[in-house]
Order: sequence, then C-alpha cells, then structure tokens
Amino acid sequence: MALLLALLLAAVSVPADLEEAIRRVAEAYAAVEREAAEAPAPEKVFYEGVIPGMLRPLDPHSVFFSPEQFEQLKQLQESRTKGFGSVVSVLPGRVIVLQALPGTPSAKGGLEPGDEILAINGIRLDRLDMEQLVALLSRSRQHEVKLDVRKPGNARILQLVLTPEEMDAPSVERAFFLKPGVGYLRVSSFDAETGKQIREAIEKLGGDSLTGLVLDLRNNPGGLLPAALETASLFLQPGQTILTVRGRAVEPREEKVPAGARSYRFPVAVIINERTASAAEIVAGSLQDHKRAVIVGEPSFGKGLVESVYPLSEGTGVALTTAYYYTPSGRSIQRPLPGHRLAEGRSGARGGIQPDVVAYPESLTRLQIVLDATGSFTAFATDYVRTHPGVTEQFEVSPDLLDDFRVFLAQRKIQPSIGEWSAARPWIENRLKTEIFNLALGVAKGDEVEAQRDPQIQAALRALAASAGGR
Repeated sequence: MALLLALLLAAVSVPADLEEAIRRVAEAYAAVEREAAEAPAPEKVFYEGVIPGMLRPLDPHSVFFSPEQFEQLKQLQESRTKGFGSVVSVLPGRVIVLQALPGTPSAKGGLEPGDEILAINGIRLDRLDMEQLVALLSRSRQHEVKLDVRKPGNARILQLVLTPEEMDAPSVERAFFLKPGVGYLRVSSFDAETGKQIREAIEKLGGDSLTGLVLDLRNNPGGLLPAALETASLFLQPGQTILTVRGRAVEPREEKVPAGARSYRFPVAVIINERTASAAEIVAGSLQDHKRAVIVGEPSFGKGLVESVYPLSEGTGVALTTAYYYTPSGRSIQRPLPGHRLAEGRSGARGGIQPDVVAYPESLTRLQIVLDATGSFTAFATDYVRTHPGVTEQFEVSPDLLDDFRVFLAQRKIQPSIGEWSAARPWIENRLKTEIFNLALGVAKGDEVEAQRDPQIQAALRALAASAGGR
C-alpha cells in the first residue's frame, strides 16, 4: 500500500477527487484482505493488478516494473553479454513481453509490448512451473531460439527465430553502390556510434563525390535520440530544426543542426516501411520537411514519444510517456491510439511519416511462395557451391543452370507450368544468384544482388534520378 500511495501522491497538492479515488482503493483492498477466502499477497495485488491497471489507460508504452523486472532492465542497459534485449513479465506458465529494447534481436525479430511467448524451442510454457520457466529463459539466451508468439487480440500463432547478440553490433549493416556514383546504406538501428558509422560509410563510398544516396531505414525500430540528431545533421544545414519536443510536464524544446556541422549536398532518398519507428522516423521526417530527401516506401509505424524511466521505492520502477516528438513543420510522429488524444500537432492525425513516393514490397506468386517456403534456392545453391568452387562476382545464372534447377525442382515434386516458369524466370534467376553469392561470397554480396530486384530500392533510384533532373 505504501508504494501505491507514493506513486499516486507524488504531487505536492492532491486534488479532492484523487484523494477520494485513493480512499476507494484502500477500502477495496481492506475488504479483500478481510473477507477473501484466501489471504491476498500484497505484492501480487499491487504489482500485477492495481498499478498496471492504473497505467493501462495511458498508452501501451507506460509500464510498471516489479523489482525483478526493473533489475533486469538495468542489467540489459549496462551489460554487454549475449541476449535478446527484451524485458518480460514471468508468471506461472506465461511470459509476457513488456519491452523490446530498440535495435536488439527481440525488437528486430518483431517482439512488441503485450506479446505472449507460448513456447520456446517447442517447449510449451504453460506446462512449466516457475522454477522450470526461469531456468529455460536463462538457458535460451545463449543460443538461437524458436518462439511461438501470440500478439494481443490475434489468435494466430507466429513463429519467430531469435539469435542472441552482443549489444554493440554495428547499426550500419550494408554499404555498397547501387549504380556508379549512387551509394546505398542500410541502417538497422540508432545507437551511440550510428552517426559516426554513417559518415564513415559515406566516405568509403566516395563522400562528396557521390551523385546520390539511398538511406534504407526499413524495419529500423529507432534507438537513441542523439544518434538521430547526429544523422540528420549529416544532411541538413546548420541552424535548421530537426524536431521539437512537447509534453504536459516538460519544457518545450527544439533540436537544431549544430552551427559547425559539415553536411553533404548530394541528393538523398530514404526508404521506410510500417516497421520504421522512433529515431528513424525523426530522421525521415526532418529530411522530408526541409525537402532535403524524397521519402519512398510505406507509411511508418508512428512511435514519436519520449519514454522516461523512474525508479520507485522497494526496487521497483515505472516507464512513462512524458512528451511527444514533432517534425520541423509541427507534425506529430506518434500514431494516435484508440481512445487517446495527443497534444496538438499540425497534420498529425495519422501519425508516422507518409512517403512522398509510395512503393510496396514484392508480391509473390504461388510458385514463388512455394520455392521460398521449401528452401529450394538455398538447397540448390549449397549443392552448386560445393561442386563449383571459385565463384566470382562476374558469375551469372546461365540457361543451363536454370535447366539444372528445374530438374532439381522436379525431383522434389515441384513442377510449375510453362506459363508460371516464364513469368517467374527473372525472379528465379535473381534468387539463384543471390543465394549462390550468399554462400560463396557472403551475405553482403548477396544483398547487392537482391537489391537489383527490390521494388522499393528501385523506386528510390528512380526518385533520385527525378530529383536530380529537377535541379
């Protein structure tokens, strides 16, 4: 009870209606303690019921941490050991995700607050007692795991595969040329070194001599605000506004490009999708508002909020949304939640970043889905690389190799019609080359091949050409 009162009475003066609400909570708890068939455990009542119930109407990102969960959060923020980067609530037979830290395997794998993990490596969690469950979670952090996950309000079970990582993995995953003079960077998160890594990658590609850059922020969940500010400053001019921060209990502030910033001038296209969030949206929104980049892809996720973590008594803590981010023109990045009203923000009804050029990922045919689902490309490429050592970057898929692949499929009882094969042939050629490069030359080279058929990357290239032609 003392913890609840401390949380609710944090203000110097308590309104009468709040005093009445607290009194009702105290009366209800007293009745339960006095009359219930089994004596309630105070920690269970407040840690799992009253306090989470108080936070639930605010937003999904405001959560309470029990002493064990808060200690886990601090260890994740400080430790560099292998792990998945998620904070979970462990209940008898149940594991609920409370937070997936930006840039970690959990976040990149698709885990979100509210998700329930039903099974780990085929072991159903509802059949384990608490001690067995904790032991399984501890062991799973050391190796790749297969998770069965159910998202809130969705009966469908998702299968996710997570591989533990060190928390200091480079956030610039790929850097190569899409065509002469046009660079490509894929940025997976915004960490302490991201701005520096982006500048280093650009310089390796040619720096100011580049004629254009495609900055791929798809599936980037965000991360550290300073990294987003540093990244935006690589392309904006000194003194330009990057974002503003406004909240009920915080002083409004603007973040601007530093006076001494050295920025690049070549044209930029930024690719986003529905999993582009937070710091990644800050970068995309600021470049869009200043007409410094063309935004290509799909509307972004819409997570533009400031989360502050406050330690409480008895080793507990609470994460609260304390403010919202707005683009330079005043658009709210945060996507409105059902039943919630954001602070005022011009053109912010939808939240997120809307692309200038809408482009969707590739839609697969039935044949393409079967070939991917059966692992046919990887299996064939494995055999090919084993029997044809010395594959170079000049390798191309020949008609004879396509015939061999078709025979290979027939042996696996996959026999597409002539029409299906003809329609999918360019895609099949690219996928074969991609998988062979992945195995023979590394996945970075495979990604370069895959970029040649990626509709969103190709749309970004066309947007760059159009913007250069308009200059």
